[in-house]
Amino acid sequence: MSKVIAPVKPYFPSEDIERIKNETEKILLSGMLTMHTYTKVFEEKFAELCKVKHAIALSSGTSALEIALRTMKLKSEEEVLVPTNTFTASAASVIFAGGKPVFTDINPETLCMDPASVQKSMTQKTRGIMVVHVGGLICPDIEPIKQICKDHKLFLIEDAAHAHGSTINRQPAGSLGTAGCFSFYPTKVMTTGEGGMITTNDNAINEGACILRDQGKESFHSGIIVQLGYNWRLPEISAAIGIVQLRRLPEIIEKRRRIARCYDENLKQISGIEPLKVPKNIVCNYYKYVAFLDPENRDKLKQKLREKGVHCAGEVYWPPLHLQPAYQKLFGTKKGDFPASEEACRRMICLPMHSWMTIPDARYVVEKLKESLREI
Repeated sequence: MSKVIAPVKPYFPSEDIERIKNETEKILLSGMLTMHTYTKVFEEKFAELCKVKHAIALSSGTSALEIALRTMKLKSEEEVLVPTNTFTASAASVIFAGGKPVFTDINPETLCMDPASVQKSMTQKTRGIMVVHVGGLICPDIEPIKQICKDHKLFLIEDAAHAHGSTINRQPAGSLGTAGCFSFYPTKVMTTGEGGMITTNDNAINEGACILRDQGKESFHSGIIVQLGYNWRLPEISAAIGIVQLRRLPEIIEKRRRIARCYDENLKQISGIEPLKVPKNIVCNYYKYVAFLDPENRDKLKQKLREKGVHCAGEVYWPPLHLQPAYQKLFGTKKGDFPASEEACRRMICLPMHSWMTIPDARYVVEKLKESLREI
């Protein structure tokens, strides 16, 4: 095997590693290991990225979703619409926040929430909508979904775990709804190791989130508990990593987009596979590079590619949530309930994508893809 192409890899150039080492030493010597200067700076700079008033740093993207939903004070009978094509945290956070997730189908051409399915899924109990930006692609139908929320007085949560730096009509992910929720898990476009962020222009959400993330205390330096919270804090060292990664984000995204352009151009020459199309009004960060093929061939194709040193990333998502055992037990969902999601998710494959990749790497992936398609 002449080359191995990893599916994902965090981007830490040597100068960034040195900077993180220096900042870590300062933090350790200061004795202030949580909720201090680096966290504040990280929040300020992330708010600037998303063009919002507030950013609240947290321990994970999952905690960001749950806290954002808990600030909505959901009642047990109230429903939040969630696309079935998403990670479990999107739906589970609704349950943990006291509400009920109701699944919707997707537009198979975008992998994102379908406004027509949203309309069909709404009831008198619907309280809000969670739109998911898949693979770095901001939901192209965000405007009609926003209009639905406005017409019915619903909140809109952006699950922007994949969408750091992505924009639609020059508006950043995280600024399009009532609140945006980001993840900094190691596979993401930018990382803090573990971590998350809520973005919002709503002062009440900001205040509530800051209380909930720190055990429900009225402030970090107080011992007065004003409501029940958890330890959802982001450590200072993680915040320092986040500041360095945020400074590097434009370069990270441009490198990924360069690889995506190479894939786009070269896949035109291959029959049997078609890339996910990105509308011209969207700048995608390419957290994932998604393409579609014959569903019967996917597992065989991925195995062939592995044998040739090309490791594909996980799908976004298979199986969709309504086919996951835990949700089938909870809600009685079954195969055939959301046919667009089932068909699109069975056909997708995610090619290697990270900022360390070179154009020769991308061409190698395409070459091995051609070979593998011929062999299956």
